[in-house]
Amino acid sequence: MEFIVFIAAMAALIYGADFIIRESERIALHYNISSFVIGATLIGFGTSLPEMAASMMAAWHGKTDMAVANVVGSVTFNIALVLGAVFFLAKRLSPERDLFNKDSAWILFPVILFFLMAYDGRIGPVEGFIFLMLMVAYLIFLFTEDGTDLADEVDEELKKEPFGWGKSLLLLGAGFALTIGGAHYVVESGSAIARMLGVSEWLIGLLLIALGTSLPELVVSLVALKKGNADLSIGNIIGSNVANFSMVLGGAAIIEPLGVRLSDNFDIYMMAAASLSLLLILANKLYNKSGGIFLLMILTLFIYNAVVHG
Repeated sequence: MEFIVFIAAMAALIYGADFIIRESERIALHYNISSFVIGATLIGFGTSLPEMAASMMAAWHGKTDMAVANVVGSVTFNIALVLGAVFFLAKRLSPERDLFNKDSAWILFPVILFFLMAYDGRIGPVEGFIFLMLMVAYLIFLFTEDGTDLADEVDEELKKEPFGWGKSLLLLGAGFALTIGGAHYVVESGSAIARMLGVSEWLIGLLLIALGTSLPELVVSLVALKKGNADLSIGNIIGSNVANFSMVLGGAAIIEPLGVRLSDNFDIYMMAAASLSLLLILANKLYNKSGGIFLLMILTLFIYNAVVHG
């Protein structure tokens, strides 16, 4: 029964987040806000809304292991699963943007900041606020960049649909209700599953919740691949991971100080390995099956270690 509740709650969480982002985009288009501004803010906020809701709810309930594990797992899944699948399935990827020179800092710096903040075994409200400032810095970076790619991500078809405040507010309300309610039951049912299976809440957050909250990124990337725009998914994943560290981890830490064990936690080092691997792929432009296989091997090792030692 708990598994059914967990799946239903995860679906509510993801669909609720989608309602919020879609209606926010519709309202912004109605008021002629530029596609670049919409794209930048949606990348900064929308892609990690499910993770943020789940981790902040976990922190609210005092389940800090689950909150941290969700971030660690989501960052790893975003790189190893989502980009691993994109690189493996894509026939040819040739991004025009120099991703290594322009974006590598946003892959590496959040990971370094995480290790520095967690060195004493605790990420508190002050560190959480610093993480939130990282999101501000990233948004400034996006707004000062060429907005072509960001503008391409906005669904201009929404602008052609009839707009009504009543419908939008209703859907926004439904989105927030589904997101908050879904996050609550994801945490509660996840904890129940952990007790039932005799595993840690860390493992549930690391695999079940993290995988579930990474599904939107996976779906969007596969759709982009089918449309021939798979190169955009690389930037999306970088932005999503920045948001995971800044808003998700930072927001959770402000609610409740988070305990982090660096010395004996292989999962965290696997997350760092996935991030460094993405840097190597960008530096050498390995946007092909070899890059995909390498990332999928990291994913396999990550899951194996989590299951065997979790």
